Amino acid sequence: MNRAELISEIAEITGQPKTTVGTAINALLHSVTGALARGEKVTLVGFGTFERRTRQARTGRNPRTLAPLRIPASKVPAFRAGQELKEIVDGRTRQKGWSSPGARSTAKKTTKKSGKAKRR
Repeated sequence: MNRAELISEIAEITGQPKTTVGTAINALLHSVTGALARGEKVTLVGFGTFERRTRQARTGRNPRTLAPLRIPASKVPAFRAGQELKEIVDGRTRQKGWSSPGARSTAKKTTKKSGKAKRR
């Protein structure tokens, strides 16, 4: 799934216009990227944690000449999946259905009727 497909799917699920969904996704990615650049963690409970990790400087090899070369230390983004995401991907649990906060439930409410008439 690419960004356009993600935007289309979220727009269909939420009933929002694609432009609004696209703006929200861009804002989310911008916020996560900015937090990682500042060295902060971003935790989405149940989904996972985005964090910045530091790689040590090390010696590598040029694959053509096999000459050793120095690889400098760097900071890289990392993602650690949350327990709920792991269980859904592994098939141990099913993904819950999604409904928007403002959506009305389509399920009919059932009322329990007593067999006895109320006396006053």
